[in-house]
Amino acid sequence: MRFGRVRLKNWRNFQEVDVALQHRAFLVGPNASGKSNFLDVFRFLRDLVVPGGGFEQAVRLRGGVSRLRNLSARAQSNVALDVSLYEKNQPVWRYLLEFNQSAQRRPELVREEVWAGDTRTLQRPDAQDKQDPARLRQTYLEQTFANQPFREIAEFFRSVYYLHLVPQLVRQPERWQSEGADPYGSDLLERIARENQRTRKARLRRILRALQIAVPQLEDLQLRRDAQGVAHLRGKCRNWRPRGVWQNERDFSDGTLRLIGLLWALQEGEGPLLLEEPELSLHPAIVRYIPAMLFQVQRARKKKKRQVLLSTHSADLLSDEGISAAEIVLFTPESEGTRVEVGANVKQVRALLEAGIPAGEVVLPRTAPPNAYQLALWEER
Repeated sequence: MRFGRVRLKNWRNFQEVDVALQHRAFLVGPNASGKSNFLDVFRFLRDLVVPGGGFEQAVRLRGGVSRLRNLSARAQSNVALDVSLYEKNQPVWRYLLEFNQSAQRRPELVREEVWAGDTRTLQRPDAQDKQDPARLRQTYLEQTFANQPFREIAEFFRSVYYLHLVPQLVRQPERWQSEGADPYGSDLLERIARENQRTRKARLRRILRALQIAVPQLEDLQLRRDAQGVAHLRGKCRNWRPRGVWQNERDFSDGTLRLIGLLWALQEGEGPLLLEEPELSLHPAIVRYIPAMLFQVQRARKKKKRQVLLSTHSADLLSDEGISAAEIVLFTPESEGTRVEVGANVKQVRALLEAGIPAGEVVLPRTAPPNAYQLALWEER
């Protein structure tokens, strides 16, 4: 299953969005255009259903309804998320959540709907909600006693995984303090350690083969726990010593750690994977093959292709000739919010890609700040 269509209203940067998504989606736009906020839609849906989460908690983690609401919202100030879930390119589920805040500034449902195909199976507020408005502080989706007819949606949302690995948090996980799930890598080594030994070794062998292309001196990669039970990644590196030298994650470069995190995430789970600028810290020669890696992972899972949504500013990543116009999602800031459109719906983009011009050469100039050259004229006064 995958996200096939997303409609938004008054969500952060976006007044109105209606966009189709493929198994791969490359989010391209200027800084502060809303790419991260778009990915946060899927993180928000996950936060609705994870243990310790729920509607109120998901809104609170984001600073409240007023922080989530588009700044250009006027009389129609409700925030709405409407997602269609596809299997074999056909919609099977649709989930709609519309909310605002009460007089006490607490998040409150305005509408919750579930559709199975063309049949609506849930519509709120219902009679019980009207008798007891406090019920509108929770979705049915997050309640196991209420979501049984559509629990498949909750399980799918729970499978969403976001990765924006910060190497320093892998090296020093104690620095991370948050109530929510960790998307920044401080739990990476523990996630690897929790996997059963056979699967863990097989995945690390595959990661090692890929790493040896980027880091030829690396000969082995293992996970070990120290005397205090803390998990560490150990890599054996070839040098002047006859037996080489063992190093751990504190010695690995930022690029090596980010690549390990990416390669592990690609093998872990089956739900949608959200990647924030995976090109960071990596050599351009490696970055240009990230789309091909994603394709290979999807091809290996013919029956359960994993959807990957990633934001990028990299011309190297977008140089892959296999990227189609339907996989590109363009973000264009305007006076009252960001416009979001699929590349296939932009005539010039579609024509240039069909002519064989790499996606990076087509879309990055469209998203570049028009006066970027003035940065070279900046001086301290």
